[in-house]
Amino acid sequence: MSESFQDRVVVVTGAGRGIGKAIAKRFVEAGAKVAVVSRTEANSQLAADELNALGKGEARGYAVDISNTDAVVAVGKQITEDLGAVSILVNNAGVTRDGLALRMSEDDWDTVLDTNLKGAFNAVKAFQRSLLKQPDARIINISSVIGLMGNAGQANYAASKAGLIGFTKALAKEFAGRKVCVNAIAPGFITTDMTGELTDDQKAEIMKGIPLNELGTVDDIANAVGFLAGKGARYITGQVLTVDGGMVM
Repeated sequence: MSESFQDRVVVVTGAGRGIGKAIAKRFVEAGAKVAVVSRTEANSQLAADELNALGKGEARGYAVDISNTDAVVAVGKQITEDLGAVSILVNNAGVTRDGLALRMSEDDWDTVLDTNLKGAFNAVKAFQRSLLKQPDARIINISSVIGLMGNAGQANYAASKAGLIGFTKALAKEFAGRKVCVNAIAPGFITTDMTGELTDDQKAEIMKGIPLNELGTVDDIANAVGFLAGKGARYITGQVLTVDGGMVM
């Protein structure tokens, strides 16, 4: 039986689909009040409606460009007014703009860093007052194995995800005095819309580097988030949990 998060207020960014939506679902199923944050109102509201149909916790959709500091502050105030003080923040919003570094445009670099890294900073700033006052508060940042091992053609993405790990560790030290645990999860190759675009040959090549010989699922990441957000992880902070089938050892 999964741990209850009854009436806990949870914010999940990038929750309109894929990993973020699965994380939001995990909390709603456990009775939480979840702010489903996505870039577009259509995605956030559709996801919230689907989660509310479960008849368990509560989900509300919020649209915001996570890289826009003022907009995030404004939506943060709205979420707090609507749902109450936030005690769990999951920074999952992320984008890719792949290309070799020598040919990468400044815009492609900035877009990825602003969303994946600055976006997490913006969200923390928006909810820090709530988080620092709540018992058993958690911040969970969704990084990537690419931030640990790099990948050709993804210099911007690797930098953003590696930066997110450094941000996690620094924040864990700063917030430890208030007993706020801050951790990161580094997913490997997870079955999502993006991996669905891979060819069979590409998947076969990827499998060579995964000892468990299969792609992960969005539920694998959601379950890891549920663990780090729960009471059993009260003495874990500043860590990176790789959920990757053994890719990075």
